[in-house]
Formats: sequence, C-alpha cells, structure tokens
Amino acid sequence: MALSALGLAAVLGVACCLTPDPRGFGTHTQLGMPPCAFKVVTGIPCPTCGMTTSFAWFARGRFDRSWRANPAGSLLAPVCLLMIPWLVAGAARGRPVGFRSVEGPVITVVSATVALSLLFWTIRLFLGGR
Repeated sequence: MALSALGLAAVLGVACCLTPDPRGFGTHTQLGMPPCAFKVVTGIPCPTCGMTTSFAWFARGRFDRSWRANPAGSLLAPVCLLMIPWLVAGAARGRPVGFRSVEGPVITVVSATVALSLLFWTIRLFLGGR
C-alpha cells in the first residue's frame, strides 16, 4: 500500500512538472512517449487522449481545462489524490481502512475510469468534438 501511495504521489508530482499541451492532448510526449498511435492511424483521439493533460491541468487547479482535456481524467485525478492518504493509513495499520482488501476499491476505480473514458469518448465522437 505504501508503494501504491508513493506511485500515485509520483504521478501527481510529474503532472505538476508538465506543461499542459494547449491542444488538450499530447502532454505525455514531454515524457519521451510517442504520440497516440490510435490518433496517428485513425485521425480520431482514443478514449484516453488528454488524460495526462487533464492531470496536468488538475495539478494547477484548472478544473475547467482538466475537464475539457479529458473528463474521466478530471474525475480520476482527485480520486488518486484522495487515495494517497487512504493507502498511507492502510499501510500504517497493516490493512486497508474500511475495506477487507485494497483490491476491491482499486478494481472499482479502474473499472469506473475505463467506463467513463469510453462513455465520454463516445459522447465526443457523437458530438463531433476533438
């Protein structure tokens, strides 16, 4: 649990150091990663396009821009922030606070992120957005 908390803190720390791409996606390329292969091949952004940009805007307190970059990311970022003290408390206690295991809440967060990413992606495609 402590390593997970450290990992989430690192993700949010990196988000603070990145400059959000003004296009609303592509911020991850500052980490040396290639552009989104799905977008390169199809011309259509993938469901997670804008996630890193969303985190970078969230880290700056620009929740409006975070939402525009990727709505699922703007919801995931504060969940990650809240999970850090929960994981630290669980590590200190030797078991998760309020749950039998850490897997249930983590699976819920991952499943919700995937579902919301697909939902918002579908809405953007239907409305003809980025």
